[in-house]
Amino acid sequence: MKKAIYFLVFACLLSCKEDVKPVETIKTETPKTEMQTNLDKYVSVKLTSDLSVLTEKEKQMLPILIKAANKMNDLFWYEAYGDREALLSKITDLDTKQYAKINYGPWDRLANNKPFIDGVGEKPKGANYYPADMTKEEFEKAEITNKASLYNFVRRDDDGKLFTVPYHKQFETEVKEVSALLLEASKLAEDKGLKKYLELRAAALLNDEYQKSDLAWMDMKTNTLDVVIGPIETYEDQLFGNKAAHEGYVLIKDQGWSKRLEKFSSFLPELQKGLPVGDKYKQEKPGTDSDLNAYDVVFYAGDCNSGSKTIAINLPNDEEVQLKKGTRRLQLKNAMQAKFDKILVPISGVLIEESQRKHITFDAFFENTMFHEVAHGLGVKNTINGKGTVRTSLKEYASALEEGKADVLGLYMVQQLHKKGELTNDLKDNMVTFMAGIFRSVRFGASSAHGKANMIRFNFFNQMGAFTRNANGTYKVNFSKMELAMEMLSQVILEYQGEGNYDGVGKFVANYGGIEEELQKDLDRLSAASIPVDVVFEQGTSVLGL
Repeated sequence: MKKAIYFLVFACLLSCKEDVKPVETIKTETPKTEMQTNLDKYVSVKLTSDLSVLTEKEKQMLPILIKAANKMNDLFWYEAYGDREALLSKITDLDTKQYAKINYGPWDRLANNKPFIDGVGEKPKGANYYPADMTKEEFEKAEITNKASLYNFVRRDDDGKLFTVPYHKQFETEVKEVSALLLEASKLAEDKGLKKYLELRAAALLNDEYQKSDLAWMDMKTNTLDVVIGPIETYEDQLFGNKAAHEGYVLIKDQGWSKRLEKFSSFLPELQKGLPVGDKYKQEKPGTDSDLNAYDVVFYAGDCNSGSKTIAINLPNDEEVQLKKGTRRLQLKNAMQAKFDKILVPISGVLIEESQRKHITFDAFFENTMFHEVAHGLGVKNTINGKGTVRTSLKEYASALEEGKADVLGLYMVQQLHKKGELTNDLKDNMVTFMAGIFRSVRFGASSAHGKANMIRFNFFNQMGAFTRNANGTYKVNFSKMELAMEMLSQVILEYQGEGNYDGVGKFVANYGGIEEELQKDLDRLSAASIPVDVVFEQGTSVLGL
C-alpha cells in the first residue's frame, strides 16, 4: 500500500511541475496545389524487360530503335498542339510544365480536354490537323488534293482557300532522320522479316505510302525485337476521325506467352459466323493470317504515350490489309500487369461487392484485353449499303464505336471459347474483371475513344440490369443478364456499323455516352482514395541499363 502511495505522489509531482510539461507540437501539411493533384492521377512505372533473350546485334539495335521512336514525340506534339517550345517556354511552374508534357499540350486528356493553363481556349476538335476556324461544312465542300488522306494537314492560304500539306513534306527533316535510323537498324537485323519491314518502313516515312510496309509487318513471324512506328491511329482527329497521329513503340516478344496464344486466331472465321446479328452484317471473312503475341514494351512515344496509355495493339488499320492478311494483336504484358496491380485491383476494393472480388484476376484481365484486340477483326470493315468503309461513314464517331464493339465482342469471344473448352478459367472471373475494367477505362473521360466506349457500355448494361449498385456503393454483376446485355449491345453496334448510320450513331452516343451523377460520385471516391487513373513511364536506354 505504501509503495502505491509513494508512486502516486511521485507521479503527481512530475505531472505538476511546469518545467517538465511536454511541448505540444502541431503538425501541419501544406495542401496540394491543383496541379499536384492532377499529377497524382498518374503513377510512375519503370519499363524494363529481360534483355538476355536478345542477341548481341539485337541489343545494338535497341538504342537505335528507341532513338527513332523518340522522334515521334516531336511530330505528335505538332499534330496535337502546334509549337511545343513556344508553349513550354511560357510555363514557369514546373508541375504545370510536367503536366503539359504528359498531355502533349495544355488540355487535360483525363478531364475531357479541359484547358489547365490560363488564357488557353477549348481544344479544337481537329487538333492541329485543320485550321482552327474551319467548319466541317467548309471542308466537305472544298475541292482540295487528297482531302480524304490520313497523311496530310489541311491549311489555309493567304486568300483563305484550303489546301493540303503531306506529312512527309511538313516533317521532311524529321522523317529523313527517322528513315535513316530504321535503315541503320535494318543492317543489324538477323531476322529476314524484320529486316524487310524496317527497310520498307524507312521508305514509307518518306512518301506516306504505308501499305507495303504494313504487309511486310504482317509477314513477320520469328522476330523477337519489334517496332511500331509512324502515323497510325486517328483518335486525335475528333472532327472527322480521319487524320493519323504519329507514335512509336519498341517491343520485345515474350516467346513463351506468345506460344500459348497462337492458336486463338484460327477461331476467327467460326466466331464471325456465330456473331449475334443478322447474316448480312457478317459476310466479310476475317483474315486468317492474324497472330497473337505477348510483348514487353520498353518505349512509348507520341500518340500512344499521351494521357491514358495503350496496353494492347491491333494493327494495321488499313482495311485492305485486314481483309487480305488479318491483323496482328500485340499484348503489352508488362504495361498490362502494372495497370492491373496499381489501378484495377485498388478500384475493385472500392467499387466491387466484396463477395465478387475473388473474381478479379490478372488472367481474366489479360484475356479480356487480348480478345478486345482480336474482336477488332470481327464484324464489318465496309458498309453493306455502298456507303464506303465504316470508318469514313461514321467519321468522328467511328473510333468510339469501334472500341465499344471490340469491348463487347471480346467478352463474346471469351464466352464462346469457354463453351468450346478452349478457355478453362471461371467465366465469372472475366465478367467481374470486365465490370471493374469499365470503371478503370471510364475515368479516361469523353475525350478518349476508349473512355467514351466504356460510358456507352456502362449505361447500356445498367439499363439491361447487367449489374446492380448496392446501398454501400459497391457493384454486383448479374451474370445471366450480363450475357444478354453483351449480345444486345453487339447487335446494336454491328448494325450501326454495317449501315454506316452516322445520324443514328450520333443519337446513340448522345443517349449513352454521358456520365450520370451517381457514377461520377463513385468515380470521385476512387480519386479520394488516391487511386491513380493511369500510368506514366520511366523509360529509355538508361532504365534498360544500356
